[in-house]
Amino acid sequence: MPAPHRAGEPIPAAALTPVRQERVSPPWSQAALALRQRLVVPLTARDPVTYRRAFVDDYRPNESFLLPRDLADELADIGRLPEQMPAGTYARKVLEQLLIDLSWSSSHLEGNRYTLLDTEQLFKSGEPATDADAVMLLNHKAAIEFLVDAAPTQGLSSGLLRNLHAVLMQDLLMDANALGAIREKVVNISGTAYVPTQSPQLLEEMFVRIIETARHIRNPVEAAFFLWVNLAYLQPFEDGNKRVSRLAANVPLMLHNHAPLSFLGVEREDYALAMMGVYEFRDVSMAVDLFSWTYRRSQARYKVVLEAMGSPDPFRIRNRETLNEAVQKIVRDRGSVADAIAGLALPDPDREKFRRLLEAELKALAAFNCARYRLAMRDTQSWIDAGRPQ
Repeated sequence: MPAPHRAGEPIPAAALTPVRQERVSPPWSQAALALRQRLVVPLTARDPVTYRRAFVDDYRPNESFLLPRDLADELADIGRLPEQMPAGTYARKVLEQLLIDLSWSSSHLEGNRYTLLDTEQLFKSGEPATDADAVMLLNHKAAIEFLVDAAPTQGLSSGLLRNLHAVLMQDLLMDANALGAIREKVVNISGTAYVPTQSPQLLEEMFVRIIETARHIRNPVEAAFFLWVNLAYLQPFEDGNKRVSRLAANVPLMLHNHAPLSFLGVEREDYALAMMGVYEFRDVSMAVDLFSWTYRRSQARYKVVLEAMGSPDPFRIRNRETLNEAVQKIVRDRGSVADAIAGLALPDPDREKFRRLLEAELKALAAFNCARYRLAMRDTQSWIDAGRPQ
């Protein structure tokens, strides 16, 4: 019997033999099937094409729609968090599951060999990466944590997405200067007749225009789709563009407290063809079907996660930022519980209840769940190794 795989260790090739499963794909529309037929023509028989800025320039927020308008409204309706809460609340509520789902599915679409279970074990172990696949997964985890923390305060911006790229591609790009930088190198995409623009000036201009356009789209699901499609089409970075587009699509959803998009269950071939439809023909038929299908699955998954959690504690919700501040003072600054509470503007009747909540949170704090409090894994582990001084 082979030895079990330890999270964080390189996976032996023999252990990576995929389990044969039935292929699951979206129910394709006639338009998508027609597009697919155009894309399976041999590459040598397809006409080379390059970037067309009119795909963005001709789009008018809240007048134009890449998703059919009725579909965009329907998806926004089913994905909305019923309660009125601060931006980012939905993503924070399901963060533990989202980190695993989105990190694994996005990495899987890039050819990562870890299984979903291996990914979960890697995250829980808190061990450093020992191979490129683990680096990719841990980078995704860090990038999602970054978005959940930064998006509600920074909003959708060029700086946010450039930092997202830097976190996603850390230690995966040979040139550290390329992290978060609009590319100046030639990029080619295998398997397609599409040749991305190689003009740094146009890349910079259209990157900003895509973000500004998305900021004005009122329907967060349409904004998510717009970002997903257009960032991949532009290819603004030296590498990691599709990864950035998948995570960036979640920013409008986070800001409006809609169910996140995890891309679970999406087949690599379906994804590649949907992207090629945009690249070569600026035809979103396959992308619409794929996006609608996977977002419905994501919405259903995180709805169940929320239901399993039960109703939120009003006291905890009301004091969420205060709790964050107290945990940070104790872990990062090595303060005591008493000192942390003394420095907070809490009404006297709430102090004892808050102390009990704080102590319970400190007891449950671990390196793999510290992002909730905007803490680094290293700082958290150091505090734990010191005996959780309180």
